[in-house]
Amino acid sequence: MWKHTVLAFALGLSFLTVSGDAANYTAQQLPVSELTHILYAFADIGANGTVISSNPRVDVEQRTAWDLPRANHGHNAYGVVKQLFIHKKRHRNLKTLLSIGGWNYSPRFAPVAATEAGRQTFARSAVKLVTDWGFDGIDVDWEFPGNDEDKENFVKLLEACRVAFDRYSHLHRLRYRFLITAASPASAHNYRYMDLAGMNEYVDSWHLMAYDYAGNWSATSSHQANVFANRNITMLSTHDAISHYESQGISPHKIVMGLPLYGRAFVGTSGLGQRYSSVGTGGPEPGIWYYKDLPRPGAREEYDDVAKASYSYNNATKELISYDNVRSATFKASYVTGRRLGGAFFWEARGDKTGYQSLLRTMAENLGWLDKTLNNLHYPTSQYDNIRYGMP
Repeated sequence: MWKHTVLAFALGLSFLTVSGDAANYTAQQLPVSELTHILYAFADIGANGTVISSNPRVDVEQRTAWDLPRANHGHNAYGVVKQLFIHKKRHRNLKTLLSIGGWNYSPRFAPVAATEAGRQTFARSAVKLVTDWGFDGIDVDWEFPGNDEDKENFVKLLEACRVAFDRYSHLHRLRYRFLITAASPASAHNYRYMDLAGMNEYVDSWHLMAYDYAGNWSATSSHQANVFANRNITMLSTHDAISHYESQGISPHKIVMGLPLYGRAFVGTSGLGQRYSSVGTGGPEPGIWYYKDLPRPGAREEYDDVAKASYSYNNATKELISYDNVRSATFKASYVTGRRLGGAFFWEARGDKTGYQSLLRTMAENLGWLDKTLNNLHYPTSQYDNIRYGMP
């Protein structure tokens, strides 16, 4: 039986203040007992290709209530980086990956990947940041290569990263393979300029972004994360995307299915596949609601048994929201095991509910046998004393 992974993106984590109050969503709140990996998003890319922190204060500078005032000496990492390393020490099967790029920073990739100097700078600095911070690898999130030149250069960029990480492990006798994963689109329009077969040699797992199939760009209301196509509603499907990746020689156990921990709204619609007037105000942004806030008051949950997709609908407000719930996540877990996929990941952790309605918990319990390989705690070249000495 294949050992599965359950991953969650952690985006924009904040802290416990000196008074102990949680500001937004903190690293301490991550459900690490349900996870095999945490993907910390996002690192930025400098003009010359250097991978850099997008928020040094949050990442390594801000202290928690337990760091103050005087007990810490030397040059130490604080912030989210310290909290994630503590999680790794307490949960030796938990790995952390630094996600680089994402939607906002992806325009930086093309010019950097286009030159040998840019690729080498990217690779060396990625190794430097990962080993400074005590992470287990990188997740490369280029959304999306736009031409044949990008297609070729993406492979070269990943190759440079693989060589750089392997060289570091060899030089420092770590006997540890740092992970390289790739965020991968489910839409043919977005993967048309990706040499999947060529990239596969250097990628340990593919994080299939099996969501955002519909939204404010859509002509009609639709599912945003359906497993199968429903020809009356949507032609996009996770099943078809996975089949394409497999056709390119990618083993199913390297494919990790993404699930959203948020819903996409359509207001002023009479139902699925119908016109709508707007996406509404939403929660964190227009048209978006966290799963933990769904269903909205007055809405009832529905399930499309053809597409294997859940949604809610409010007859009074004519608002339809497409999102995963326990029922659809349970089916997706069975699909993962049935197709012998590598596991599942979630975008992003703060959107989940707690208890029996948690989708992370639902997935972990239904997948069962999770990956238990050990993480790495040895970072002999970290610039931070507490990381270098293993957070004594």
